[in-house]
Amino acid sequence: MNINTKEDVLKAIESNNVKFIRLQFTDIQGVVKDVEIPVTQIEKALSVGISFDGSSIEGFVRINESDMVLKPDASSFAVLPWNQKKGVVARMICDIHLPDGTPFVGDPRYALKKVIKEAEEMGFSLNVGPELEFFLFEKQDGKATTIPHDFGRYFEFAPADLAEDIRRDIVLTLMDLGFDIEASHHEVAFGQHEIDFKYGDALTTADNVTTFKYVTRTIAKLNGLHATFMPKPIFGENGSGMHVNLSLSKNGENIFYDADGDMQISDEARYFIGGLLKHVKAITAISNPLVNSYKRLVPGYEAPVYIAWSGANRSSLIRIPAARGKGTRVELRSPDPSCNPYITFAAVLAAGLDGIRNKIDPGDNREENIFELSDKGLKDFGIETLPSTLNDSAKYLAEDELLIEALGTHVINSVLSLAKAEWDSYRIQVHPWEIERYLNTV
Repeated sequence: MNINTKEDVLKAIESNNVKFIRLQFTDIQGVVKDVEIPVTQIEKALSVGISFDGSSIEGFVRINESDMVLKPDASSFAVLPWNQKKGVVARMICDIHLPDGTPFVGDPRYALKKVIKEAEEMGFSLNVGPELEFFLFEKQDGKATTIPHDFGRYFEFAPADLAEDIRRDIVLTLMDLGFDIEASHHEVAFGQHEIDFKYGDALTTADNVTTFKYVTRTIAKLNGLHATFMPKPIFGENGSGMHVNLSLSKNGENIFYDADGDMQISDEARYFIGGLLKHVKAITAISNPLVNSYKRLVPGYEAPVYIAWSGANRSSLIRIPAARGKGTRVELRSPDPSCNPYITFAAVLAAGLDGIRNKIDPGDNREENIFELSDKGLKDFGIETLPSTLNDSAKYLAEDELLIEALGTHVINSVLSLAKAEWDSYRIQVHPWEIERYLNTV
């Protein structure tokens, strides 16, 4: 059932006997927030919106300017297929507005819409296909642990993979919510999994990422487990990434494909890569927003730390997967699933457009195994690395004029403020590693 208008929503509510609506949005960190209203309030919500206190939301506004309005997007209406005994519940994703009706510039969804509009003015639309990894951990006394639910490895199946049925529950729930699922499987680390869904336009895909995480956590909870998208929960194991597959279309055609071009990719694809490479150190503060993110971005765990591009070579930061024609795409491998997908996709698109607009040359592609290069080899090829800490990546973001203009000063200042608070909190802590290493030796 295609739902695009107020009338469509009202019909869907009636046909599904919906009793409650969850109005959802994300804060600047990508954390899903919601307020539940009875269906008696849906006319008001769709017409004028529902007011709330924006000063209580991370990265939004100060207490003296706190009145804000949730305006639900009709196309995001979906019935939640669980806990329906006390009334069927649906959800709608919302845009944030000010009381005068203008969009709130600090709304992550608005930031993405703004860059999408810029792309449209250049004749382009962005398609995104993310690959989210996550861990399933045991609970003890109702609290999450870091004890893996199983001890399977990559692509293993039962009995080593104990989560087949849970992944299947997640997949079926996502399909009920309109997802087009492509595959699900066990990942490399104990207790680690991946479920892939079909690419779509950037805004729909960002909505889907938030829904995916919400559904995964809910199904895990219903099975007595804890699902986490923390990038590196276990020392010595692979971390969780969110590889992002990107392509631009124009008049319905994938403009990254050129049958006669080198590697069968177009100049636009190369320039897009050039833009990503130019801005990726700054993007990292957005796409890898936690102190813990940088425990994943280290050599030795298949993590993409080297700023280079290639064909199918998985040791580079950016690669061109083997598919061509409509499937031609650029894969950025550094983001992790703790990021806010709206501002991450906005930053990536802005950087790629900058590359196309200014014809930024990405340099030579690298097809050797970069993980095996010596420091001298990296220097000889001019291969740099991503920032090694959140503090370092935040410094690059603070100096990136393009991203500041594209996402807006409110969003960037919020990201930087959170990064500083996160880093300061981390650096002044005395960690167990320090106690174990120094207490008896100094």
